[in-house]
Amino acid sequence: MAMFWSLDSGLKKTSGAETERDISEFVCPVCLEIYDRPMTTQCGHTFCSSCLQECLRPQKPVCAVCRTALTKWTASVGLEAHIQNSQGTCKGCCAQVYLSQMRSHTAACPKFQEYIMEGVSTTAKLQPSRLSAVPNRFTFTCPYCGSQNLDQEGLVEHCNAQHSRDPRQVVCPICASMPWGDPNYKSANFFQHLKMRHTFSYDTFVDYSADEHAMMQEALQRSMLDN
Repeated sequence: MAMFWSLDSGLKKTSGAETERDISEFVCPVCLEIYDRPMTTQCGHTFCSSCLQECLRPQKPVCAVCRTALTKWTASVGLEAHIQNSQGTCKGCCAQVYLSQMRSHTAACPKFQEYIMEGVSTTAKLQPSRLSAVPNRFTFTCPYCGSQNLDQEGLVEHCNAQHSRDPRQVVCPICASMPWGDPNYKSANFFQHLKMRHTFSYDTFVDYSADEHAMMQEALQRSMLDN
């Protein structure tokens, strides 16, 4: 599984003309990868076909974003066409790759694997020497004004209400608290980032007991199996 903070935010169409669509529009909110056979539910949220199948496993399946009961879904033909005709840049080898081929490319690109592992190592070295055995992933500090003790939903509401016009690039405190998080990575569009990645809780999908190396190895193996 390749996390797509690793892609440049700009996309290119096959004609070479730049498009204003943000990379986050092509990223599944569950696996955080470029959509693979995107499906849109009756509540308007889109997932990879395989991610949607995971959501459908419970006896009473619900949308992973808004928790609405899942009853209908359709293939996102228009979105699939954009993915087939748009390109992104591999952060490992800097090659321009069609988004539809990005998963298989990053799974096979040795420079991308090096880039990911270097990022994990750098993040681990930058962590403070004194850390709690269980990182706080339940309350966060506003990256704009320093307001503290905000849960995930409260942080999203606070930032949208108080800082929606603030143009500064900031570090996402939710992502920074995760095992794979980069405490130095600043989101170019923090509010779009919140909308795409933090409208549901990671607790549903993430095994926090696994260390960074184990999680990364498992993610890479899954990525290669998927392709």
